[in-house]
Amino acid sequence: MERKNAWKTYDRAAAGACMDLAEDYKAFLSDSKTERECIDYFVNEAEACGYIELSEAIRQGKALKAGDRVYSVWMNKSMVLFEIGEKPLEEGLNILGAHLDSPRLDVKQNPLYEESELAYLDTHYYGGIKKYQYVTLPLAIHGVVVKKDGETAVFTVGEDEDDPVFFVSDLLIHLAQEQMKKSGSLVVEGEALDLIVGSRPIEIKKEDKKKDKEEGGAKSAVKEAVLQILKEQYGIDEADFESAELEIVPAGKARDAGFDRSMVLGYGQDDRVCAYPSFLAQVETHDLKRTSCTLLVDKEEIGSVGATGMRSRFFENALAEVMNLCGQYSELSLRRALANSCMLSSDVSAAFDPSYASSFEKKNAAYLGRGMVFNKFTGSRGKSGSNDANAEYIAHLRAIFDSENICTQTAELGKVDAGGGGTIAYITALYGMNVIDSGVAVLSMHSPWEAVSKADLYEAYRGYKAFLRGADLTNM
Repeated sequence: MERKNAWKTYDRAAAGACMDLAEDYKAFLSDSKTERECIDYFVNEAEACGYIELSEAIRQGKALKAGDRVYSVWMNKSMVLFEIGEKPLEEGLNILGAHLDSPRLDVKQNPLYEESELAYLDTHYYGGIKKYQYVTLPLAIHGVVVKKDGETAVFTVGEDEDDPVFFVSDLLIHLAQEQMKKSGSLVVEGEALDLIVGSRPIEIKKEDKKKDKEEGGAKSAVKEAVLQILKEQYGIDEADFESAELEIVPAGKARDAGFDRSMVLGYGQDDRVCAYPSFLAQVETHDLKRTSCTLLVDKEEIGSVGATGMRSRFFENALAEVMNLCGQYSELSLRRALANSCMLSSDVSAAFDPSYASSFEKKNAAYLGRGMVFNKFTGSRGKSGSNDANAEYIAHLRAIFDSENICTQTAELGKVDAGGGGTIAYITALYGMNVIDSGVAVLSMHSPWEAVSKADLYEAYRGYKAFLRGADLTNM
């Protein structure tokens, strides 16, 4: 069964709308390289669209009704948005879910050291990466340092043209005979992914030099120079790294790719290429029969764990509070609302890559430009760890998307025994709700720079809006 290339279905107006959406998306992608930065962006946009914070609605004792819009943020890394529909919440919600975290390098809590007159930040990689891809790239530091008095220093260094960038060194090819014999996972090992952040010694006064000599050792002059810069520019001391969250990401903006500008190349598109159109669909879709909900969560890349991951109860707690403000809460009603919900677990899929065709099964692979991707199941080697959507739900979704002329395709994540991956779908499925994995095909997934088709982004945006308007299995 062949799927149409979405570009072939567009008239001039649709093609223009597709390209316009991509411009806005590139700006978001360039400015939102961490979960915190994504949340800041989405909160500002949500409030501009009339959303109010759930905690404020609770404080006011506001009675929510159809058309009201609320959002809740958890620990500045996860977010849930609701627009109240006409039907009782007990009959279920239409939910879009995506994750905001992406593979990267994280700075450790005791990171700064000097070796051979080079200053380094020690790192621990986050999520599934090919470690060798992070050497010699220009890298930026994003994140926060929270001091003991509660003051927060915000870091974004390496993105402006006048900023310095940072890098992880690599061994020159002339001396790499032994290195090149290693397997790909060991060519660069995790402990070698330390970030070079300086090489210029601080100027030491004569009396300090004398004291240093008397104490029998040379001062870490390069490290001290870096600490001086951190103190002067950010007001932080070395001990403040203990309460820091600093992420090392590729420096630079998302760019058009291809002579035809049909693709976007940028960092973090797994899974922000799904989070962005999900958010837009949420804030742009009104007058709903069923309450719409968009979940934007953290920690998917490491198993959806922790207080900000999908395994936590923050979504369930937020829904309970919303139901309470609607005058509809009971424990049984909450359980029914969750079980009667429909969800698209919006995560990326691996795009077929002709250069590595042997890893794919072509009939059941996703392709760039063929529209929104549906994965009935994910998992690995025998569907292990997978949600597996039922046929009735898939048929319902097919009817919705066909009626809106939205380009869709189905896929698996590579050959049966090649590997696999997971999403948040299996977690929300624990409530008994109907959920299927959907999203956008990505080339070079989990690489520092990933590529997507602008047409697939546009079809996902259109598809998410159609889903929020039309999904409802309670009357079937």
